[in-house]
Amino acid sequence: MSRTKWTKEETILALALYCKIPFGKIHKNHPQVIELSRFIGRTPSAVSMKMWNFGRFDPDLAAKGIVGLEHGSELDKEVWDEYYQNMEDLFDLTDSIAGASKIIISDEELRLPVGETRTTTTKARKGQAFFRSTVLSAYNSTCCITGITIPSLLQASHIKSWTDSDPVTERTNPINGLCLNELHHAAFDKGVLTIDIDYRILISKVARDLYTNEAFNENFMRYDGKYITLPERFLPSKEMIDYHNSKLSNF
Repeated sequence: MSRTKWTKEETILALALYCKIPFGKIHKNHPQVIELSRFIGRTPSAVSMKMWNFGRFDPDLAAKGIVGLEHGSELDKEVWDEYYQNMEDLFDLTDSIAGASKIIISDEELRLPVGETRTTTTKARKGQAFFRSTVLSAYNSTCCITGITIPSLLQASHIKSWTDSDPVTERTNPINGLCLNELHHAAFDKGVLTIDIDYRILISKVARDLYTNEAFNENFMRYDGKYITLPERFLPSKEMIDYHNSKLSNF
């Protein structure tokens, strides 16, 4: 295996994979780490260490007292600063490297529902899959309201809708995402429930008045006032939550 310095392209691929794997699950035996190591001609240990290097820049991990490796290159910081809050460019660069996107976005991920019903181009579909997998990874593939962990039932819900989101800075940015099951994703989009900037779940006053049966209470009212489970990283944007809630009434 090569022992040469990491290139910017290799470092970008490591960051893209870092965004997709929960920090605590990054290790040399992870299948995608092994795949990427083969692709760039480095050892799985080298790739996992490079990904751990990014942890020292991650503010969400720092807030929880989690730190990455202390050693790293100036290139690591350069790539982090350039792309961590710019997922659209990060994805575009990954997708432009022949063969790389299949490592970052698996065929299985492309087949899973992304929570959007419109017709999309292949590139847009990949972008949605990258958004979905990054959001689900941040939440450890767990619905942030109910705790459901069935992958085929989980979706990455846009806080600020796809239509209203800036195509460059917001549509594929995981801070604009919540991991929700299909039912509660639909309820969030339709204004049956929302979350406030303190991450508490709120149920619509109209829905409270219209629906009083046991099923509604079990699926919705039981969560009223409770806090969502926060992600390991990519904390939901309070600005986008405010925007989402500005479009609602009766809360």
